Amino acid sequence: MKFGDILSRLLKGSLVVFCLLAAPLLNGDTQLPFKVHDIRVEGLQRLPVERVYASLPIQAGDTVTRDQVVDAVQRLFASGNFEDVQLGRDGDDLVVIVAERPSIARIELSGNKSIDEENLRKGLTEAGLAEGEVFQRSTLEAIAGELERQYVSQGRYGADIKTEFVALPRNRVALKIEIYEGKAARIRNINIVGNELFDDEVLLDSFELHSSGFWSFIKGDDKYSREKLGGDLERLRSYYLDRGYINFSIESTQVSVTPDRRSVFITVNVAEGEQYTVNEVKLAGDLVVNENQLKPLLIVKKGQVFSQQLVTYTNDLIKRRLGNEGYTFAEVNGREHNANDKDHTVDVTFYVDPGRKVYVRRINFSGNTKTSDEVLRRELRQFEQAPANTSLVDLSRQRLQRLGYFSVVETDTPRVPNSDDLVDVNYSVQEQPSGSIGANVGFSDASGFIFGANVTQNNWRGSGNRVSFALSRSDIRDSYSFSHYNPYYTLDGVSRGFSMFYSKIDFDETSVASYAADRLGWSVTFGYPISEYSRLNFGATYEKTNISTGDYVAVDIDRFLMEKGDEFNEYKANVSLQTSTLNRGILPDRGWSSTIGVEVAAPVSDYSFYKVNWNGQKYFPITQRWTLRTRADLAYGDGYGDDIALPFFENYYSGGIGSVRGYESRSLGPRSEALSYYKSGTTDPNPDPIGGNFLTEASMELIFPTPFAGESRSVRTFLFVDAGTVYETERADIFEDFESQDIRSSVGLGLTWLTAIGPLSFNLAKALDDQPGDDTEVFQFSLGQTF
Repeated sequence: MKFGDILSRLLKGSLVVFCLLAAPLLNGDTQLPFKVHDIRVEGLQRLPVERVYASLPIQAGDTVTRDQVVDAVQRLFASGNFEDVQLGRDGDDLVVIVAERPSIARIELSGNKSIDEENLRKGLTEAGLAEGEVFQRSTLEAIAGELERQYVSQGRYGADIKTEFVALPRNRVALKIEIYEGKAARIRNINIVGNELFDDEVLLDSFELHSSGFWSFIKGDDKYSREKLGGDLERLRSYYLDRGYINFSIESTQVSVTPDRRSVFITVNVAEGEQYTVNEVKLAGDLVVNENQLKPLLIVKKGQVFSQQLVTYTNDLIKRRLGNEGYTFAEVNGREHNANDKDHTVDVTFYVDPGRKVYVRRINFSGNTKTSDEVLRRELRQFEQAPANTSLVDLSRQRLQRLGYFSVVETDTPRVPNSDDLVDVNYSVQEQPSGSIGANVGFSDASGFIFGANVTQNNWRGSGNRVSFALSRSDIRDSYSFSHYNPYYTLDGVSRGFSMFYSKIDFDETSVASYAADRLGWSVTFGYPISEYSRLNFGATYEKTNISTGDYVAVDIDRFLMEKGDEFNEYKANVSLQTSTLNRGILPDRGWSSTIGVEVAAPVSDYSFYKVNWNGQKYFPITQRWTLRTRADLAYGDGYGDDIALPFFENYYSGGIGSVRGYESRSLGPRSEALSYYKSGTTDPNPDPIGGNFLTEASMELIFPTPFAGESRSVRTFLFVDAGTVYETERADIFEDFESQDIRSSVGLGLTWLTAIGPLSFNLAKALDDQPGDDTEVFQFSLGQTF
């Protein structure tokens, strides 16, 4: 029972009815009866006179008897507004003399911690103890007693409630409720008596309450609570019912408190009974769906050990199947009966009551203050005026969740008032940041002054379009890019995206030991949905690349440039297949995704090559709050025709956040070591990674509740193991074969936080098998990208 309900009942039960008649009316019956000419009220200070007239059953012109006077006084007292009531006669006038109860000017609470003050004040208000209301001391005393009982139910046997009221001018009072909660009694032992089939350890494992242990001071699971004990007893009952013990019962429960009220001992007496198996499984009731379509949904089978959990699961499956046909409010009740005590079997019958078929009148959205209704409505698979379909309503909710614009999407299907065959579908969303913004200003010896800015918005101005632009300028490098993606370029879900990019490095201003690829180009991509979860994308890219070299250059790169030149015009075509069943667009914890793609430089390009890549991830729920995530990436590139290898400026790179954490970004794989020369004849002291044409990476993450933010969907913590590298298969002088020792791995702890300016990721990593020359990093972070 809610605290407010308890207080309200106490208020009603504390009504005091008192009758005090004025002396002139009691001294002799000669004063009564008499005909009332007028009614005069005296003694009011705060209340309007209408309050008295509303409770007074006598009106001018009535002939008053003694019984009517008694009834009138009782009614005035029953209103709760008066401490004293007197009725008198002045000639033919009835005189009502009252003394008002004081009003409550303010209520001061102190000491309450385990009961939220807002909820406590709400309960007081429901009981009539609120500022401006009439004060009744009996109600306050009853509330103090009920509060003590509430704290006892939490195991706070030393709780003490003190109440005080202070008189104020103008017949008002100030109430002070001082609460000493005390400490919750600790559970020293929970003992189950009568269990022979299962040990106490096994049965108590599902309990929320536990006896005091090493971690109890953190978990708080040894603090006694009557509500938690009730929940544990239900879990105990379910444990036996799910294993076929249909006659299991809890005979009694004793809670003993030590004299010092610091320790609690709990004893639960049970009767286990015999284990029953299922004999017959039947369907009964109004089967509006063909019985042959419902029978595969019967998880409960003949010969199985009876399980209440499977019965409940079957109920839900049949209800969802009926809901798909428009019977949204169908009721399915699986019951066991005909228990045979000789062979310990029981029949199970599922009684089906479909109710009336319902249709959707209207679909409503709330909470989308930024995102337009049109963006949400185009994701729906349940339509207005159509039969309500449970699967389509849920699928629509999942599609909204996968957009990544909302942290929470909830669905409700209330009945339309005064109609038994119409419902509304209400989607309630909570918007979350769906983009990122960043800027940087700095100075380095290699690049000079640096300025950069970038903005990515996946829900540009609430339109559902993704817009991104970035710029970076320094003494040696200029870079600009812009992209736009419209997921609904056509009404049937065909998407279109385009981008433009430009970057240039000036080696005359630096002595950096590397090559640089100046790029200029554009791309356009179209996507076509081929199922609810898959999309086929195809596009084209033009890219002009100019290669510049620094003071050091790898021999094979120099040879390539001498043979092919340093300027390349590439016309690329690409196609990819994306599939995703992830439950959320950002920080999912259920489902899987996969992308396989092919990119080919057309024969008219200056260099002919192709690239094939696949990446995928899958989430494996361990418990409701613990999840295992796996990820893998494979990519391969090569030349074709007269061009026998992937050009070095198209190589893959590995390492860094989102790849193999614990190593610097793009630092793994082949290096230019032993293949570099200085134009004056010296060797490169710091050989650069040159990437490779074959990439392999894998990782595993154990996602667990974030301490102090376990219920938040915007924060994620995880332990991870990463492994991977890149190979160059066309350069036998670097790699003759694939060697397992070339793969680098790491372990660590990570946190991703969805901030107002984008996802912010932190990682602490330990490289496990780094080799001399590897560039490792313990701490890494990124803004605007999630993994």
